[in-house]
Amino acid sequence: MTTGKNRKKVLIVGWMPQAGMEVLQKRDDVDFEILPLKDVASSYHAKLKDAHAVTLGGTPYKQAELDVSPVMEVVARLGVGFDQVEVPALSKRKIPLMTTGIANSVSVAEHAMYMLLASARLTRKMDRYVRENTWHERLSDQPADLAGKSILVVGMGRIGSRTVKRCVAFDMDVHVLDPNISEADIKAAGATKVTDLKAILPKVDFVSVHCPKSPETVDMFNAETIGLMKPGAFLVNTARGGIVNEDALYDALTKGTLRGAGLDVLDREPPDPGNKLLGLDNVIFSPHMAGVTKEANDRMAIAVMENILSVFDGKPIVAHCVNKEIYG
Repeated sequence: MTTGKNRKKVLIVGWMPQAGMEVLQKRDDVDFEILPLKDVASSYHAKLKDAHAVTLGGTPYKQAELDVSPVMEVVARLGVGFDQVEVPALSKRKIPLMTTGIANSVSVAEHAMYMLLASARLTRKMDRYVRENTWHERLSDQPADLAGKSILVVGMGRIGSRTVKRCVAFDMDVHVLDPNISEADIKAAGATKVTDLKAILPKVDFVSVHCPKSPETVDMFNAETIGLMKPGAFLVNTARGGIVNEDALYDALTKGTLRGAGLDVLDREPPDPGNKLLGLDNVIFSPHMAGVTKEANDRMAIAVMENILSVFDGKPIVAHCVNKEIYG
C-alpha cells in the first residue's frame, strides 16, 4: 500500500476485531494494512518501513524492528502485557508504547476466578468420571470450597484489584502482596496487606498471580517458595509464563504437596508436546485466553485504535502509555 505524503499508515499485525476497524475507517487521513501472522516471518520488517503505527498481539517489537521503522510514531499493544517489546529502545526515539488499559481487566479477573473454582472443584476428574462411566469413583477425591479459605493475590493492579473484589465476594480471607499499593487501599478493598512472600505462603489455601513479568518476578514461584506452600494448596497463574517455575510446579503436583493448579500462561507458548504438566489430571489449562472474550476484544480493539489516533492527533492518551517519561 502506498500512502500519500500527508497520510498516516497503520500496520495491523495479525488480527483486529471489527470494532477497532470501524474506529479506523472513520478517518479519511489514515490508511491501514493487515499483515497476517502467517506472513510475519517473511514480510514483517519490509512492511514496517513506511508504517507510522503498528498494532501488536504477541509479535515482538525490539531494536531490530525499530531499526527498520524510520517513520514510526506509536507502537500499540492489543492487550496490556509488553514483555515482547523493547521499551528502552522506543523511549530513546520518543516513541510511545501504548496498551489498552483496563479493557480486558474484568475478563482476566473472571478467568482467574474460573480457574480457582475449576481447580478446587477438581473439574477435570469430575468431568472424566461422567464421560468414562466411572461415576462410582466420584467420592474418591472430594472437591474444596472457596468460602472460608485464605488466598494470596500477588499484584493488585488493574486485574489483581478486580480479583480481590471477587474473592472477597466469595467470602475468602484475602491477602495481598504488592509493594506499590498502600495498606489503607488494600484494607479498603476488604483484604490484608502482606510484605513477606515466604512468611505468608504456608498460611494460605490458594495463590493467584497477577504481577508483571520482570527480572524481580521471574521464578518467583520456584522450588523453595512452592515448597513453602500449604499442603493441599492451589496455585493459579493468569499473568505471564516464567513467574512460576514449571519444573518445581510439576514436582509439587506429582508429590501431592500441591493439590492443583490453573495455568493460562506457560514458559513456551504453544507448549512443547513433551511438557510434563500436560499429562497431569490436577492441572487446568487455557491457551493464554484469560483476557480474550468477545466483549474484551471489542473494548481492546477500540482502545488500541483510539491510542494510535491520539498520538497522530498530538493528544496522546498518556494514561495508556507505558513509557510516560517521554512526555516529560
